[in-house]
Amino acid sequence: PFTVDIIFAPPRTILNFGHLEILILDSVQIRYFTKVFRHLIELPKLHSLTISLTDYNQSLDVIFSNIFHLQNLKYCKIEYEIKRLEDEPVQLNFTHRDFSPIECLIINGRFPFNGLKNLLWRLPKLQHLSINCLVQPYYYVKQEKLPHIELKDLKYVSLQFDFIDFDRFEKIIKEFFYHVQILRLTTRIHTECLNAKRWQKLIMSYMPYLRIFDINHTGSIGKNNFTYHHRINQFNSSFWMEKKWFFTHQHDQKNQLISGILYSTTPYRRKDYTYYWEPVDSICSNIQKENFDSVKHLYIASKEIYDNCVNYFPNVNELSIKNEFKTSGDSIIAILHRMIPLRQLTKLVIESHLFPMEDIINLLRFTPNVHTLSLNLYILDDFNINSNKQKEICQYVLKKNKIQNLILNLRCSLSEIQFIVSLFPRLKCLKAQMERKEIGQIIRFLLSKAHNKTRNLCYLCVLEIPKVCLKETKVLIKSENLLNDYSIKYINRDIHLWW
Repeated sequence: PFTVDIIFAPPRTILNFGHLEILILDSVQIRYFTKVFRHLIELPKLHSLTISLTDYNQSLDVIFSNIFHLQNLKYCKIEYEIKRLEDEPVQLNFTHRDFSPIECLIINGRFPFNGLKNLLWRLPKLQHLSINCLVQPYYYVKQEKLPHIELKDLKYVSLQFDFIDFDRFEKIIKEFFYHVQILRLTTRIHTECLNAKRWQKLIMSYMPYLRIFDINHTGSIGKNNFTYHHRINQFNSSFWMEKKWFFTHQHDQKNQLISGILYSTTPYRRKDYTYYWEPVDSICSNIQKENFDSVKHLYIASKEIYDNCVNYFPNVNELSIKNEFKTSGDSIIAILHRMIPLRQLTKLVIESHLFPMEDIINLLRFTPNVHTLSLNLYILDDFNINSNKQKEICQYVLKKNKIQNLILNLRCSLSEIQFIVSLFPRLKCLKAQMERKEIGQIIRFLLSKAHNKTRNLCYLCVLEIPKVCLKETKVLIKSENLLNDYSIKYINRDIHLWW
């Protein structure tokens, strides 16, 4: 969040880079957005921009209008946050001058579906489109009447959407996707997305050049398992087989098949894979075996894994665990070892607040190359740091681990922070929620020169705290001379401290 201050503040360092072609800006505050783009217009060779915005912003037209004013831009990746559309409407009104030469547009943020046509019409040279969250507004928006435009260069489309009416999406396909060759869709709830015959007619008539059809659909089955399985079996017809488009499915409940996940398999495999549970063959006899070589990120959502029902993911380097899952016999470590090469992991995310700290530390023994760790639990609950066994394991982890980035999503006490710092001596970046009454003590400990435990730490983010803590932190640092050269900001209820 401090980069913009450095390169855009007087004497406007950015203007010294007149030949700059590629620019990446991370954590730009909304209030500086327009100012930043006034300077970017003065970079005549800038053709690639990646930018992430902080703070909530409901005026998407301001964002995209500024981007469209960069007349040499070919690649744009933007990340932002907006409030729920039912809480506050989004402004998305383009002017007649809002056209862009962008060829590749990636939007990581909630984008209103009723603005998609308006957006596409402003991008006549678009080749690659990716939007990770198309949403349906809860309010009426009058659609601007626009003449037909043929996007002859649009070859790649990747969309993720929830609760979007398929009839409305079909109109977008018919109007803009005629030349699309690769279509990747991630959808939820709307069962009409599972209508294989409707897809077949749509592809044959309006997407004749389509080579890759990659779909991932999650939806409720209800009480009729047969109807669901009959519907997805339609994707096994000769039309799909001849094109070599293959599909399989999972269920997210073991004993009650209340929800199903249909997704494409070979040869269009994804880098992310969600693991639920091994299906019972008598219920799901048409499930195909898969090749998991392409998977880089494994997300385990299952609450139970059988010892003899695990798949192997040879190239995974990122592991996320949603629940404290049970095993039928072997330990969690043994099960995970059979699923992935543990030494290969570089990022580990534990979402469950019930996952035992003892199991996490044991897991870290076998994952020495993890550099980023995210936890969602109380560190010292039910964990005896004074037992000889735990001391021995912690000593081993202390010496071997390479963790530099740590995120703690539940409130930590001073004693928990002290334990964490001693366990991860190579820590550079720490994001953590903290006990309100102990924030001052924790910051004093982390910045103290009296010990050598935080010698590598250079960035601290205190999550979810009131703004008054910003002033208190500044006073603490100054009064106790904890830092000489540092930057500090309060963004979205978080304090960012960099030194």
